Amino acid sequence: MRLGINLGYWGLGMDADNIAVAQEADRLGYSVCWAAEAYGSDAATVLSFVAAKTERIDVGSAIFQIPARTPAMTAMTAATLDTLSGGRFRLGLGVSGPQVSEGWYGVKFDKPLARTREYVEIIRKAMSRERLVHEGAHWTLPLPGGPGKPIKLTVHPVREHIPLYIAAIGPKNLEQTGEIADGWLGIFFSPEHAALSLDPLKAGRAKAGQGLDGFDLCPTVTIAVGEDITAGVDSQRSYAALYIGGMGSKEKNFYNQLARRMGYEQAADEIQEKYLAKDYAGAAAAVPHDLIDATSLIGDTARIADRMQAYADAGVTTLTLAPGGIDYSLEGRINALRVGVEALELAGLA
Repeated sequence: MRLGINLGYWGLGMDADNIAVAQEADRLGYSVCWAAEAYGSDAATVLSFVAAKTERIDVGSAIFQIPARTPAMTAMTAATLDTLSGGRFRLGLGVSGPQVSEGWYGVKFDKPLARTREYVEIIRKAMSRERLVHEGAHWTLPLPGGPGKPIKLTVHPVREHIPLYIAAIGPKNLEQTGEIADGWLGIFFSPEHAALSLDPLKAGRAKAGQGLDGFDLCPTVTIAVGEDITAGVDSQRSYAALYIGGMGSKEKNFYNQLARRMGYEQAADEIQEKYLAKDYAGAAAAVPHDLIDATSLIGDTARIADRMQAYADAGVTTLTLAPGGIDYSLEGRINALRVGVEALELAGLA
């Protein structure tokens, strides 16, 4: 099992620290460094900067938001980043959510699965450097009746095939991800509830005539290093409450729905109700201890090694760490990176 690092969002006052974290991950042999975007920093600019400051580690978008860019623009960005990084780019995509898609980008959040499938088809076609022609429900290239003509990508990426990942939570999206992508970006993944994600992914791979071999299962997990398990869990409460309670509307919150599928229906209701009422402390307190512990790496090196073994046994191939928790200083985050490597070695997974 390989390790990755997720830097999260840029521009929150820790930019110099983020570069130092990426460089330490590079030195320690981490496989990939991911950057996110929502409605602040964009991931493409951040990744070009990180790539320039590192040597070996892959850089990946987790995620590029589908409503933010046309598929051809995403293909151009992916090809450029792969060239600039010397063949180290991984393309992660996601549909975002209704509030961001419609409120920030002005793109109707409808038929996300069909839109994603077409988006990937166009990217694949553009990246193959054949002339771009596409007739679909969401995009027609070139536009009919006008001056447009089929054009092919002029940039030559370092690799013929840039790995393409999709962030997916719901069963139908997971199945499609298994069918059309090279890897999966997961969140709040618990080895004890692995079937919720892996069964639909396997069904999608079967549709494509393949199994999970060679398919990168890449969940992001928070990591909090320390002897006090309760303190480690408590350090992750605000993060979990934000997603389960506030990432989306009451009617459309994918993370809340995931918590329900994991058996936390009552807690999911309470977290969302309090978060949407702006009782953020109450929402954080309502997140079950077991939910956080099951979806994070918390404890000393030995306990983290045990959990890493559980993730590996569940089929995870790249475990992406989001360090912080109890100590979010630069020293604390770098220590978490080092403990991650030590735990991986202790578990015999390196």
